[in-house]
Amino acid sequence: MARDVQITRDVQITFDCADPAALAAFWAEALGYRLQDPPGGFASWDEALDAMGVPPERRNDASAVVDPGGAGPRLFFQRVPEGKRAKNRVHLDVRAAPGLEGDARMAALEAEADRLTSHGAKRLARHEPAPPLGAGHIIMADPEGNEFCLD
Repeated sequence: MARDVQITRDVQITFDCADPAALAAFWAEALGYRLQDPPGGFASWDEALDAMGVPPERRNDASAVVDPGGAGPRLFFQRVPEGKRAKNRVHLDVRAAPGLEGDARMAALEAEADRLTSHGAKRLARHEPAPPLGAGHIIMADPEGNEFCLD
């Protein structure tokens, strides 16, 4: 009996956070993403949320950013009441130095760390290249403390 197996699935990455709009803006900057457009027929999110009856105090309950090229996953940000308490078990690696090695790689990672720090990220640690398996990376935290690596 033949089975119809779907090989791939769309993936959305969800962030629990205190300020969805601010964290969405940070990750849009970090990844070259853009805020998701409002639903069809609406010129802005405020117009759409007005039509949906969402009161002003609830308009920062969620936000999303998307890859303008359509290749990367959608990132969804949802407000939750509790703050971050422990190290992430899953994190994003931002591939900021693809194809580079050694000093050139670390210089590119440092430049990206500086850029993201100016947008609210925090630098946590630098790991030097350790061949043959360790190419070197920088551990960062986004404005709400979620760890990610510049790789």
